Amino acid sequence: MVLRIETDGRGVAMLTLDRPEKHNALDAGLIEALTAAAGRLGRDPAVRVVVLTGAGESFCAGGDLGWMKAQMAADAATRAREATALARMLGALNDLPKPLIARVNGQAYGGGVGMLSVADVAIGAETAQFGLTETRLGLIPATIGPYVVARMGAARARRVFFSGRRFAAAEAAALGLLARAVPAADLDTAVEAEVAPYLACAPGAVAEAKALVGRLGPRIDEAVIADTIEALVRRWESPEAAEGIAAFFERRKAPWV
Repeated sequence: MVLRIETDGRGVAMLTLDRPEKHNALDAGLIEALTAAAGRLGRDPAVRVVVLTGAGESFCAGGDLGWMKAQMAADAATRAREATALARMLGALNDLPKPLIARVNGQAYGGGVGMLSVADVAIGAETAQFGLTETRLGLIPATIGPYVVARMGAARARRVFFSGRRFAAAEAAALGLLARAVPAADLDTAVEAEVAPYLACAPGAVAEAKALVGRLGPRIDEAVIADTIEALVRRWESPEAAEGIAAFFERRKAPWV
């Protein structure tokens, strides 16, 4: 099992990334499970709110490097299919017709930052660490890019989007990635404070209001998504990505370090 779904009597669904031994990194199985879960929860009239979190010490460490390495060795059709699956998963969560609250219990790197960016509200533990670390590996934050830039705004995104540097929860809040950073012991209380108001709201009105925000906000349409898919595939095919991933697995520095 790579994903757990538990729904309480109030209709609050806890969606837990369950690959703690891999720091909940995204691979083909987890991507497929998340897409299916978004569809299932979105259609379930008993579900009022969805909380997204990670099992163990991490929220989501980004893309599984073994999965990414496999894409670079795959044929063009496979690379395009896997990049599209990742983009569609992010879109499914972004368009979920229920409030989505990210409970960021630990590190969120790369795709993990993308995951919290598709949430309507993200609350993080003060001990959590963040980073868009793709460029360290010769990659780019492609399919997550529209959601990350929409969350932070272009000016703030420029501070962390391509530097690859890691930053703490307080800076994540200042950048707009987190609504709040709280002591780890207070994380569940803070998340509950975000959940509770929705239970007094009309579910249909909440869904339509969320959809309206999507239409009024930055444009993330099929053309934008297709561009990010192509950008990710190009990077997977690049010599820099091949060298960066190889350096990681061989426990050596990439030549640009």
